[in-house]
Amino acid sequence: MTSSPPTYKIRKVLIANRGEIAVRVLRALHEFGVAGAVIYSDADRAGLPVLLADEAYRIGPPPSSESYLRGEAIIDLALEIGADAIHPGYGFLSENAAFARRCAERGILFIGPPPEAMAAMGSKIESRGLMIDAGVPVVPGGREALPDLEAARAAAEEISYPVILKASAGGGGKGMRLVRSPDELAGAYRAARSEAAASFGDDAVYVEKYVENPRHVEIQVLGDHHGKVVSLGERECSLQRRHQKVVEESPSPVVDAELRRRMGEAAVRAAKAVGYTNAGTVEFLLDPRGEFYFLEMNTRLQVEHPVTELVTGIDLVIAQLHIAQGEPLGPEFDHIEPRGHAIEVRLYAEDPFQSFAPSPGRIEVLRLPEGPGVRNDCGVYEGSEVSIYYDPMLAKLIVWGSDREQAIARLNRALDELRVEGIRTTVPLFVQILRDPDFRAGRLDNGMLDRKLASGEWAPTEEFTYEDLPLIAAAVAHAERQQNVTSLPATSGGQRSHWRTVARREAMRGSTWI
Repeated sequence: MTSSPPTYKIRKVLIANRGEIAVRVLRALHEFGVAGAVIYSDADRAGLPVLLADEAYRIGPPPSSESYLRGEAIIDLALEIGADAIHPGYGFLSENAAFARRCAERGILFIGPPPEAMAAMGSKIESRGLMIDAGVPVVPGGREALPDLEAARAAAEEISYPVILKASAGGGGKGMRLVRSPDELAGAYRAARSEAAASFGDDAVYVEKYVENPRHVEIQVLGDHHGKVVSLGERECSLQRRHQKVVEESPSPVVDAELRRRMGEAAVRAAKAVGYTNAGTVEFLLDPRGEFYFLEMNTRLQVEHPVTELVTGIDLVIAQLHIAQGEPLGPEFDHIEPRGHAIEVRLYAEDPFQSFAPSPGRIEVLRLPEGPGVRNDCGVYEGSEVSIYYDPMLAKLIVWGSDREQAIARLNRALDELRVEGIRTTVPLFVQILRDPDFRAGRLDNGMLDRKLASGEWAPTEEFTYEDLPLIAAAVAHAERQQNVTSLPATSGGQRSHWRTVARREAMRGSTWI
């Protein structure tokens, strides 16, 4: 940022979130020299954000609707404790224009974009029209909601099959249906509207041409309150499960300097079209020919923001705070080019080889990887309870290397060092991904992960080796002497056997078995 004095000085921030993003924002606040307060539900009373915060306040019982989504109560709390700003993180209220508007009305600084920009980009139909007017490439399709099945038929025939129906207010794959032929349209139209209404309270859907085998490439932007908007380069997010990102990296293996420039310029035009300020992400589909199309804009900090931080050297949360204080973006934000390569994997409490079944419970052992080029954005600790009430993401493991090959090698090493016991996680899936020749060659598309899982190409591997026999024998003897009967958990999903788990745990804790 420039040396210009701020127009507003932040002294205390209330974080309206939980888990790893609350921890991430807290750390930035402490580096920035301001106090950080957090809210917590009853399920998160002993959470890591509560332990690290300067102040922590109960907001309600575990269900999100009774805690983290209570916007008016959160604003009341901010005023009561003397917080002059709220950071929403991602999820929950982060893209709720009404919440951002209420913050402004009640004199609380919302660390994010203006509510008008959020509302414009929150409607897929409205944002498509704005992008067309701004000269940003969009996928061929309509500019209006489809009021009935006949309108859907006419629109699909005009742009030709295959097409995709999308919820206007949606995201994350909800209210979305692929239609490859006219006889599939009626059922898909009804299902898309029903799911959109249930998920977003708005059943409006529209139609686009379906782009075959695209990549998901997004551009990080920052905008200040003085009219300057900059691009910080791209992130490759094509490895997705049912439209939910699983692995992200920067730069993209297929984006060269010229394509990066064109996509960055389009993203800046998109942000300026809605008067955008603070951090945001413009998402594009990139087809096999190298043509890109506007998908949507996420009007918040993204889960995958660390990969951009590692290749640019810019702390995006600190930048958000400077912008919120009214400071202009300085020349150091001009002409940013990536340095090295970064990859992020999202660590979920799920079994990836059992239809991603949730795995709540107590984390009995947690050993995070360390060493050169390794970063852990973690929201839990050894002994934490993984709740059934919230998104099951525990942490993000991010690595940096001088090039993609080194980054992959470091991620392999980091995954080998990582130990999470007591619950199942997505680590075995990441091991399979890193071994895959298509991934290693950078041959990615949005459907790759789902295809390989469905085909069985990525399947759990047996981790037993003869080196484990002494450990297993010692664990059995120890268990017999202690007469400690423990139920045997399922062994699918590339997880360690129960006896191996006990043996490793006791070895790490230095227990005397004999």
